[in-house]
Amino acid sequence: MNLFTILSFLFFTGLVALISYFLTRKENLNTQDGYFLGGRSLGAWTIAGSLMLTNLSTEQLIGLNAQGYSDTIAVMGWEVGSAIALVVVALFLLPRYLKGGITTIPDFLEDRFDFGTKQIVTILFLFGYIFNLLPPILYSGAVAINGLFSIPEALGVSRMTALFITVFAIGIVGSIYAIFGGLKAVAVSDSINGIGLLIGGLMIPVIGLFVLGDGSITNGWSTIVQETPEKLNSIGGPESPVPFGTMFTGMLLVNLFYWGTAQHIMQRAIAAKSLKEGQKGVLIAAFLKLLGPVFLILPGIIAFNMFGPGLEPTNAYPMLVREVLPTPLVGFFAAVLFGAILSSFNSALNSSVTLIALNIYKPYFKPDAPDREVVRKGKYIGIVLALFAMCIAPLIDMVPQGFFQYLQIVNGFYNVPIFTILIVGYLTKRVPAIAAKISLFVFISIYAATQLVWDTGIHFLHILAILFVLCSGLMLLIGQLKPREQAFSLEEKAKVDMTPWKLVFPVGVAVTMAMIIIYTLFSPIGII
Repeated sequence: MNLFTILSFLFFTGLVALISYFLTRKENLNTQDGYFLGGRSLGAWTIAGSLMLTNLSTEQLIGLNAQGYSDTIAVMGWEVGSAIALVVVALFLLPRYLKGGITTIPDFLEDRFDFGTKQIVTILFLFGYIFNLLPPILYSGAVAINGLFSIPEALGVSRMTALFITVFAIGIVGSIYAIFGGLKAVAVSDSINGIGLLIGGLMIPVIGLFVLGDGSITNGWSTIVQETPEKLNSIGGPESPVPFGTMFTGMLLVNLFYWGTAQHIMQRAIAAKSLKEGQKGVLIAAFLKLLGPVFLILPGIIAFNMFGPGLEPTNAYPMLVREVLPTPLVGFFAAVLFGAILSSFNSALNSSVTLIALNIYKPYFKPDAPDREVVRKGKYIGIVLALFAMCIAPLIDMVPQGFFQYLQIVNGFYNVPIFTILIVGYLTKRVPAIAAKISLFVFISIYAATQLVWDTGIHFLHILAILFVLCSGLMLLIGQLKPREQAFSLEEKAKVDMTPWKLVFPVGVAVTMAMIIIYTLFSPIGII
């Protein structure tokens, strides 16, 4: 990297930090709501930006573009399918979360079932975050930075040493946001970085098409349509990593869990200043997700047409960026990418701290602890978690290929099982706590058997859907045989204005129609 690249990187990264500091410096971080929920003061655009940046990191930039390179645009189901999930969140889940005045998702499960169910789910969340979210975010971010800017060669060190250096650089900066700034600092920096990522992310496919088409974006697109039309098929075949049928089974459930139940995602919407702002923010994010395939999959397809089929798929996106990005923009893109990595890391870290401080430290170690002490202990916990993730992350380099798909499969051990008991809990009044615990045990045990012992030949997303139906039915059966003595009623504990956004239904319909149009255009009956 030349001096200009380094200076532009430091300028944009420093600018984000400076703006975030000035916008949050007067926040009260000594209360639970102030530290963990940004004082319940987030507006629609801050929520939308933070949702997008928390979700968009290098594991997707690298992973989904790798699948676009090696497969087809059918993998866009992870992105475009999220829009439907976000509509459901805006209409159904968010109003109930805000009505219950919860801070963490497991809080509802304590009200609906019992304290034991809340703690089991808290442990499952923490298992996912500490082992399958924080280290992979750091690892994939370090791989991207090293690949784009040749860190090992620049520093004259080995790949593993470069990974450790980059991982600790990302981890330390991200920890400062998450541990010392609280959720508000995380959300504000996310929104600013979101603008940069949208510009930088869209810049790569646009310039890539320009280069592929020898100076014409239209010619570049025509090259893809003529040379590799099969890659533009959104339906995909049975061998696709994301068969189209999974859109209506496991993928829908995974997206509903992720956008409506995952603590590090919903914590942003729960922090809304009102239900109206929360619903607007969620639906803005839904529209932005529809743009996902443009910068998360199309660059991989461009790379296939530009470099041919011989690359290691995970190298496709970094190689394309190095090939097409003008030198003056390299520093800016590095800063944008760095911001996206930071966002996902500090969001997951902040939510992990929230879960441990409020659901483990306070109830088990000091139930009468004042807010100031809980926040202080939370910061210590955050430092330990961050150091653990930084030490573990580089070791992922020894794990086999298929990184993004591997993450999705492992996430299945806790995502849909949690979503199952939450949705049954909301939709029923008599299903008892024992049903939730049995459902979690049965779901996780059978899923583990199908992924680790018994190869059923059935796609893991279909298995998740089958187990969802099976365990939902099991919970309903237990509810009939041994119903809880008193019917559950969601108590009104709202801490913000609960007036809904008057456009939530028409905007939700518009998002759904836009998703259908995108799938139709990129299908055998569309323009391709």
